[in-house]
Amino acid sequence: MRTLFLSVVVFFTTISFSVFAQQPAKSSSEGLVWQTDLLKAHEISIASKKPIFAFFTGSDWCGWCHKLQREVFAKQEFIDWAKKNVVLLELDFPRSKQLSPELTQQNSSLQQQFQVQGYPTIWMFFTAKDPKDNKFNLNPLGSLGYPSGAIKGKEELKFIQDANAVLANKKG
Repeated sequence: MRTLFLSVVVFFTTISFSVFAQQPAKSSSEGLVWQTDLLKAHEISIASKKPIFAFFTGSDWCGWCHKLQREVFAKQEFIDWAKKNVVLLELDFPRSKQLSPELTQQNSSLQQQFQVQGYPTIWMFFTAKDPKDNKFNLNPLGSLGYPSGAIKGKEELKFIQDANAVLANKKG
């Protein structure tokens, strides 16, 4: 399956890149910055040599996504870990609000490439962009979801442990 993903290419045109570049990053009250644009996340990832942490969510309807945000992403241990280890990318699939057509296309394309079927899902990966045709090659490290088997109140510790196991596959 890993080799299948290595050969997967996400197509974006130069025109859509300029539209994506207009999408602002989302700052949370916890001090985390979530990119919504793959191109921007790619640039930060290349500069920092950190993998992209793609959070597939339904921001306005997914209860488990809210639970993950509350019990993991809002905790200081996760915030410190994320700032040190990954570039955050939120890929939203809302039901009540409408995203731009370009953002919807980007998110749907990545959802298909990673075969995401449920929420929340997190994929960690590196990207390589071919300058000739503006295509992204994805180098997936692995995926995560809500941390099952975690001690109540310490979900962030189990999540970080699981995420570190995925990062052990790092080949950026």
